[in-house]
Amino acid sequence: MSNNLDSKTMKVGMVFISMVFFIFGFVTTFIITLSDPVMEAFDLSYTEAFLVNSAFFISYALFSIPAGWVVKGIGYKNSIVAGLLIYAVAGFLFYPAIGLESYIFFLGAIFILSIGTVLLQTASNPYVTELGPAETASGRLNLTQSLNSIATWLAPLFIVALIIPADVIDGAMEEVIAYVGVQPGDLLLPFLLIGGVTLVIGIAVALIRLPDLSQEGEGSFSSTFKYRHMLFGAFGIFCYVGAEVSIGTAISSYIVQPEMGGGISRALAIQFVGLYWAGAMIGRLFGAISMSDIKNKQTKMFMVLGVLVWAFFVSFYTLDWNLQMAMIFLGFAIVNFVLMQLGVGNANRILAIFAVVAIILAITSMLSTGRVALWTIVTIGLFNSVMFPNIFSLSVKGLDRSEVSLASGIINTMIVGGAVVPVIMGAVADLYNIEIAFIIPVICYGYILFFALIGSKIKPKEGAVAAATPSPTMGADPTHKKE
Repeated sequence: MSNNLDSKTMKVGMVFISMVFFIFGFVTTFIITLSDPVMEAFDLSYTEAFLVNSAFFISYALFSIPAGWVVKGIGYKNSIVAGLLIYAVAGFLFYPAIGLESYIFFLGAIFILSIGTVLLQTASNPYVTELGPAETASGRLNLTQSLNSIATWLAPLFIVALIIPADVIDGAMEEVIAYVGVQPGDLLLPFLLIGGVTLVIGIAVALIRLPDLSQEGEGSFSSTFKYRHMLFGAFGIFCYVGAEVSIGTAISSYIVQPEMGGGISRALAIQFVGLYWAGAMIGRLFGAISMSDIKNKQTKMFMVLGVLVWAFFVSFYTLDWNLQMAMIFLGFAIVNFVLMQLGVGNANRILAIFAVVAIILAITSMLSTGRVALWTIVTIGLFNSVMFPNIFSLSVKGLDRSEVSLASGIINTMIVGGAVVPVIMGAVADLYNIEIAFIIPVICYGYILFFALIGSKIKPKEGAVAAATPSPTMGADPTHKKE
């Protein structure tokens, strides 16, 4: 099917779908990181502030399956246009919400924004696997995920630049003498920019020619539920997103505490959040190189060195040109690459290794203070890197082509973990303290370890189905290495 499409049209499709991945990655991380400034602006508790994430991620439970129907009914391109226009409407709704200083209205606008994200994500993941031959789907998926991760790195820096008061930034590396808190009006400009940019891009996508990919077959939601590994994987996505979002939400509040060593302002803390998300970007770039079909070892090592240089620059820039902290992050990035080599060619193995490392880092942070606690929690982002693509590809392995977009809707439903898990973590933080609350993501990573070792295995009956109907998404396995 896709092989008959004009190569130029396919390239245009990849350019715009990459842009879409960047947009919804940026918006998602922007909302996740926003809870700390919102807590200050509206004078909220941890639980109330973490409702920002609940309002955003709850839509995955409500709309992912309907989004699968929409994508199957109107196609990938029209679904992407609709998602971008929903973004534009939601962005402009923040003007009255913030003008009234109504937290409920503010949460409502976030909820509408999230509907656009659900539609974009449900359409985008399977669309990437269809934009070309199945054997190169892995490279396409890793490319778009890497661009998504660049957006997740930039979003917290965007918050620091446009929301955090200037006097806090001036004192980021020194003692803050006069602190002017975040006000509701400080939150407005970023949302108006999001609304304006997505409106322009949505109109552009509607006007250009993109590949019109069919979804032949008789697959249905009921047929996808026969795959046990898909159901286990869907809950794995729940745990992964829940853990990732919980940690990303809590970092800035966690590391500004006096027992963390002092000297960290709100602005610098949010910059560390940016570094947490940048870790996922670096890890995915390593994954794209390690799991590619490039046979020349020298070329691969040259590319790895390039990523290490990029990791150093990203951390050096993000942390206000602090050489010592940039070198620490570089060291963790090297460890990430070395451990990744132990799992190359086996999605289950690398997922298990990274889950174990994430558990060790989180527990170490809980039991320590100061810079040890800071770095062990921030660098979990490096090991989150390939979890989503691995869980997703293992979950849809063996499904019929007509079932893939429908399964994507089911799996995306479980991204609601980003709504549920942070609120549980916030409640534990209010009841005990923020350090104890990190036991929640530890439990989530424990389940991911179970999925990697046991839950992702296809039952013999399902294996027969897979053999009879090979899925194009097999190539989307980011740890699949061609011989």
